[in-house]
Amino acid sequence: MIDRGHRVLQKITGRMSLALRVAVLTTTAVAMTLSVVSIVAFVTVRAEFESSLDESMIRRANAAVGSGIDADLFSSPSTAALAFIGIRPFFVRSGELLGPYGTAETDYSKLKGYRELEVSYGEREHSVRTVSLQGVPHRVVAVPAGRGAALVLVQSMESNRDALDRLQLILILASTAGVVLAGIAGWGVATNGLRPVRRLTEATERVARTTDLTPIEVTGRDELARLTTSFNAMLQALDASQERQRQLVADAGHELRTPLTSLRTNIELIGQAADNADRHLSEEQRLEIMGDVRAQLEELTTLVGDLVELARDEPMSRDPEPLDFADVVRQAADRVRLRTQEVVLDVDLSPWMVMGEPQLLERAVTNLLDNAAKWSPPNGEIRVRLRDGVLTVSDDGVGINAEDLPHIFNRFYRSSEARTLPGSGLGLSIVKRAAERHGGTVDVESPPGGGTTFTFVLPEAPSAEPA
Repeated sequence: MIDRGHRVLQKITGRMSLALRVAVLTTTAVAMTLSVVSIVAFVTVRAEFESSLDESMIRRANAAVGSGIDADLFSSPSTAALAFIGIRPFFVRSGELLGPYGTAETDYSKLKGYRELEVSYGEREHSVRTVSLQGVPHRVVAVPAGRGAALVLVQSMESNRDALDRLQLILILASTAGVVLAGIAGWGVATNGLRPVRRLTEATERVARTTDLTPIEVTGRDELARLTTSFNAMLQALDASQERQRQLVADAGHELRTPLTSLRTNIELIGQAADNADRHLSEEQRLEIMGDVRAQLEELTTLVGDLVELARDEPMSRDPEPLDFADVVRQAADRVRLRTQEVVLDVDLSPWMVMGEPQLLERAVTNLLDNAAKWSPPNGEIRVRLRDGVLTVSDDGVGINAEDLPHIFNRFYRSSEARTLPGSGLGLSIVKRAAERHGGTVDVESPPGGGTTFTFVLPEAPSAEPA
């Protein structure tokens, strides 16, 4: 039953706004609280009224018995006069109920009950009950008045009933006013308290509608202010990501334009030679153009591969595997030796187990070796060392200018000396990405006297648990 009521309440409040829902729930809670308090107050006051009246009537009845009242006094007209002040005395003797002078039988027929008889026989110290006489509630109290007799006092409760009716009206009006005020206060508090939430909602809708990532103002130091700060941090991260994407697209377009232009020019030359016999190409010219086309295609292929790799702005998605980093470096060195005959590779490696992607690591090491070979003088030496997870690649080239050192790992960055050489400016960016994705680092040193040393550091793979 409780679950059903909870589901009904959720269905009703689910169609309301959050502010209205808070106001309704607050008002409902206050209404229930005021109802419980009012009921408890009303019941307590009614019990207190009855208890006070009972004590007063019992005290007066005992005082009357102590003063010597008996059944003979009830025949006096003065005793009947007590009815004018709301008190009616009766006497129980030998099982008969005797009323005051001039009292009709119909007025006190309801007063002859077993409780009063038990008091007259000494079986009770006193009795208290409520009866209705002519539509008005009366309190009936009986106390012993000698052997086989009891004094019964009857007093109207009309004044108590009127007081309780007034109290009930006051409690209803006060509770109603409290509920109304609670509803107004709840609506005001909810509206004011949820203002930052509405601002966040409007900002989210603005981002979805206009892609405007302007942060919103933060006010206060409460939980909503922290939520706003986190939302602004998310907007800034999203804006930075979009800026990187725009920069990547712009740089890629700039880098792709050169090989594409060269390819188009060479293809147009071949097409013109095929269409016009007067422009026939010699064998030497044809070989030169085809070699240029192949070189441009290789450069374009490398550039596209590098762009695809750098566009994966995510952690390692392939399943990493344990491998010996020394084997990866050795394979990369063998590959570079095959295509670079003018330099000497001095390789000295120590085993180092890592968790990673062998293809990505091999490509990063190959880029480091290719970069060193490109800047080494003819018959120069490239020293490759691997000790305790630290790979160093050193060459004897001209070195890197101090102003270029902070930027060489940026995408598409090329120094003024490198702009005349083949390359896309993405090789070292891939090296940095590989190090970061494997939890490592990469650094470079280039002293003023010449020569450059790259340091590539990878953490060791965790040792397997013993069986």
